[in-house]
Amino acid sequence: MKLEKISNREAQVLKLYTQLMRATNSVTKKMHRHLLTQKLSISQFGVLEALYLGPLCQKEIGEKILKTSGNITLVIDNLEKRGLVTRKKDPGDRRRMAVKMTRSGYGLIEKIFPDHSKIAVGFICLKAVQLKRFLVSLLKIQWTDRTSLFDSNSSKFTQEAFTFFSASLSGWRL
Repeated sequence: MKLEKISNREAQVLKLYTQLMRATNSVTKKMHRHLLTQKLSISQFGVLEALYLGPLCQKEIGEKILKTSGNITLVIDNLEKRGLVTRKKDPGDRRRMAVKMTRSGYGLIEKIFPDHSKIAVGFICLKAVQLKRFLVSLLKIQWTDRTSLFDSNSSKFTQEAFTFFSASLSGWRL
């Protein structure tokens, strides 16, 4: 099968995508290196972080850490084996399995989270104004349906972008 020649625009977009993926992989690897000392995977850390404020069902955890239900079951199985979480059927809804962090789980997340936070702050060493400019630049990237997230005519976010980024960035203080 012969590939068709791609346009300069498509080549630029593919190059940008590759660069973004490499940057993401690099930051993820450096950001989570400290978890190896505790024998935690990124997903396991994400589950503990999600449960810190209280019990959640497996589906909610999966949605919070962007994992499939099959994957989240295995991650929680492994955390349960280590005594970091427990699962119990929800008395109000037998289909729902509530996952709760144990004292050991709280102890572990409280031990490793300060280092995790310091590492994150080290990566984002931009001033608030620089960070805002960076985020706006990301918004200018076109989606595959050719609609822009940033309306260049009115210099405002499109409604689609506003909804997406409001949800994604809730809790950020810029």
